[in-house]
Amino acid sequence: MQIGEVAARTELSLRSLRHWEEVGLLTPSGRSEGGFRLYTEDDVEKILVIRRMKPLGFSIESMKAVMADLNLLRDDASSPADRDAARARLGEVRDEAHERRRQLARQLAMADEFIGLVSRESE
Repeated sequence: MQIGEVAARTELSLRSLRHWEEVGLLTPSGRSEGGFRLYTEDDVEKILVIRRMKPLGFSIESMKAVMADLNLLRDDASSPADRDAARARLGEVRDEAHERRRQLARQLAMADEFIGLVSRESE
C-alpha cells in the first residue's frame, strides 16, 4: 500500500511517516516503479508500535532500539543469547513505559482537577 493509505490507517500524517524514514526509524518495504513508497501489513504493525511509544516520550534512539529488538525476536536465525538479551532490554523498556504511563496518569488527574475547579468557578 502507498503512504497515503498507511497514513489514513495509522492516523498519522504523511510528514510523520516521511520524517521517521529520514531518521532511520522506519523503512518502507519497497518502492513502486514511479518511486512511491510501498508498505506491507508488517510495516503497518511496526508503525503502530512506534506510534504507541511516541506519547510516552521515548526518544527516536530508544524507539530504534526497541524496533531492532522486536525484529531480532522475530528473526528465526537469531541466537538464543541474542534473543535473551533482546528480551531483557525490552523488559527494561516495559518497566520504563509503566513509569511514564504513571506520570501521565498523574498529569491527567491534575488536569481533571483543574477543569473541575474552573467549571465550578465559571458557573
